[in-house]
Amino acid sequence: MSKREELLAAAQSKVRSGGYSNFSFRELATEVGIKSASVHYHFPTKSDLGAELARQYTDRFLSNLGDPLELVSDGKNPIDIYVNQFRNALIMDKKMCLCGLLGAESDGLPDKVQYETKRFFERNIAWLEMAYQVVAVDNKNSAKANAIKTISLLEGAMLVSKTLGDNQIFEQAVIGLTD
Repeated sequence: MSKREELLAAAQSKVRSGGYSNFSFRELATEVGIKSASVHYHFPTKSDLGAELARQYTDRFLSNLGDPLELVSDGKNPIDIYVNQFRNALIMDKKMCLCGLLGAESDGLPDKVQYETKRFFERNIAWLEMAYQVVAVDNKNSAKANAIKTISLLEGAMLVSKTLGDNQIFEQAVIGLTD
């Protein structure tokens, strides 16, 4: 892993544990074992680092999901896959969604970070919309409305579960989402 990748990993852990203000370049440098000035070599500003962090998180998140059409053709429910991605973040990683935390702080974030955070939600809604179209959920809501409800429910369920220290709240919240 390169120093740049180590910096991103360290920053991601800190942001997912406490938000954008939960790290400084000096802390990251110490954790990675480089001088603080070397962090600036890789990321001239904290907003550059934050934007790259959100961009990579979004791309990795969506890549891990796969294509909804391929999932269905493989006999998998893409909504189940999506819910499990959030479940794993909460239960296995014991952390919040990076862009969920950034989204909650969006008014105070630099423009670059706001843009990449918004991109996460736009791309996730588009993915979910496609997934709902593919699984042909039969109800009154459009695929886009279902997509918005799903990501909102998952982000909120993570927040409440983490705050109360009870993962069963997440499990109760998602009942019926993937049936």
